[in-house]
Amino acid sequence: MITAHSVELRVGARVLLEEATFRIAAGDRIGLVGRNGAGKTTLTKTLAGETLPTGGQITRTGEVGYLPQDPRTGDLHVLALDRVLSARGLDEIVRSMRETEGAMASADDETRDAAMERYSKLDARFQAGGGYAAESEAHRIAANLGLDDRVLGQTIGTLSGGQRRRVELARILFSGVDTLLLDEPTNHLDHDSIIWLRDYLKSYPGGFVVISHDTELLRATVNKVFHLDANRGELDQYNLGWDAYLRQRETDEKRRKRERANTEKKATVLLAQADKMRAKATKAVAAQNMMRRAERMLSGLEEVRASDKVAKLRFPDPAPCGKTPLTAAGLSKTYGSQEVFTDVDLAIDKGSRVVVLGLNGAGKTTLLRMLAGIEKPDTGEVRAGHGLKLGYYAQEHETLDLDRTVLENLRSSAPDLSDTQVRSVLGSFLFSGDDAEKPARVLSGGEKTRLALAALVVSAANVLLLDEPTNNLDPASRQEILAALRSYTGAVVLVSHDEGAVEALDPERIVLLPDGVEDLWGPDYLDLISLA
Repeated sequence: MITAHSVELRVGARVLLEEATFRIAAGDRIGLVGRNGAGKTTLTKTLAGETLPTGGQITRTGEVGYLPQDPRTGDLHVLALDRVLSARGLDEIVRSMRETEGAMASADDETRDAAMERYSKLDARFQAGGGYAAESEAHRIAANLGLDDRVLGQTIGTLSGGQRRRVELARILFSGVDTLLLDEPTNHLDHDSIIWLRDYLKSYPGGFVVISHDTELLRATVNKVFHLDANRGELDQYNLGWDAYLRQRETDEKRRKRERANTEKKATVLLAQADKMRAKATKAVAAQNMMRRAERMLSGLEEVRASDKVAKLRFPDPAPCGKTPLTAAGLSKTYGSQEVFTDVDLAIDKGSRVVVLGLNGAGKTTLLRMLAGIEKPDTGEVRAGHGLKLGYYAQEHETLDLDRTVLENLRSSAPDLSDTQVRSVLGSFLFSGDDAEKPARVLSGGEKTRLALAALVVSAANVLLLDEPTNNLDPASRQEILAALRSYTGAVVLVSHDEGAVEALDPERIVLLPDGVEDLWGPDYLDLISLA
């Protein structure tokens, strides 16, 4: 259980949350919603104990499992399976058992006997931790998240960003903790894995808080909704499922507007009457009383929810370039003994629109990193054509310098812009005032997405490489980027699980990994988008 009492959260001078009191108990399945930048990620990090609240108190009873938006693992040499097992402390025991098995085969009697005794103790500890049933459970959870035994046998450093995130999700779900805090858990999941996660969360016996822009996940799993209002800094709590919450919120807003309109009308009449009476000395006191009454009526009104601001996005007018600004020939990549893809050829013509398809782990992100010049291929080469100007959006936001401020990040992307112009662009992406001075590392996933997109807007790129650009975005912001995709006249290479993003791009052709097969786009390929 987690109990929060009078919790306040601030970022600089900005109040994200004020005087919030609530609790998360067993059986509470809470959807935490609000626009990008409202403070949802900050709140879950605080509930997890990774940061402290500005005010108030948070107490935790039982264990808490936290899945951040951008999970990072320290040791990239750890096997994926061991990373999952580490949630119950079984990884070190299993590793020691493996090492001891080798010593048990020794020809030396003393070495063999000592190893057998050590193995017996390790096996007892292993059984106490759940034993082979627990290991089987870890494999089952991982498999349902698209991680087969081959992937589990690889080190973390050889996995794609999507695979690493699914390893972290598997680890959290395997942990068996009392309370889960999940920030965008469906990112990088295919269709089947999302359906399995819905069913898993529906039957989860503990409590959980989930941040998600997947409305179907919220509809299927939550029995409470917490809405973090970015305009008022308040947490509105609804003991309702998703559809009932939407209806109730709409009803509440209509009531607030109706009551405000009626009260404002009455207050206007009182003020007008007081203004007439004020000129007469005999009625001056009565006029003042009327004015005070009107002011009290207005001050007691509930605020009508202000419309959430949305970043205004328009991709840049592309710089002039030749007929084929970007080509690649014979690209291949291998991690250890694992071949990702081989002999991929690609030609990106001026204004062309290409979608890269493939199952998780097929190398889609790796291919975009090669095209962007961030990662070197094992074989082959990437060639820049006449006038090439690349814009790269990375799903893990590695194009951002997390130690620099929002303002500094954008200024480095557009050194020719004046400070006023840079701040104007940031303002259109909802970074105004002190927000522009925040270090990028404290931004939420949605805010990092907006900053990375702002960098693209000022880039004048004629080839955009977009890796899951709609992840972490609220519905209104997602619609902005889809509209920008439709109107952009430069070339685009897109990786996305979002069918709407692919439809907005209206691609001409696809590249299917790991084989590197090219084909003309057809509606039959749309079914592969959510599965890939």
